[in-house]
Amino acid sequence: MTERISRINPDGLHPTPGYHHITVVEAGRTAHLAGQCPLDGSGTLVGPGDLDAQIDQVAANALAALAAVGAEPAHVVRSVIYVVDDGTAPLGAAWRRLTGSVIGPAFTTASTLLGVARLGFAGQLVEVDLTAALPD
Repeated sequence: MTERISRINPDGLHPTPGYHHITVVEAGRTAHLAGQCPLDGSGTLVGPGDLDAQIDQVAANALAALAAVGAEPAHVVRSVIYVVDDGTAPLGAAWRRLTGSVIGPAFTTASTLLGVARLGFAGQLVEVDLTAALPD
């Protein structure tokens, strides 16, 4: 299935730290995951104030959501990462932890990393929004 997905970095665009500027998916089904939050199975926020712990929970949740539709991180064709940024520069650290996580291959595709003032749950520091091209 991943042969239906091609990732491109065109000449003339800046080098990237692992993602691709363009992801092309040949015809097929897609899954649009809701933003994955650092909540455990009971809905409790994991790791208040701890970006690494929250990223680990988000990665685990995203892996479970992908598996529920028969997909893996390599099937992800678009990602948007939201990190609460208070000026302490957590964006690069979040990127490195996510790309080194169990869902790391998801971030070799077209990706956007955003610093935001606040997310949906009190104490939430990170959220990941993924779109996957589903296997046949």
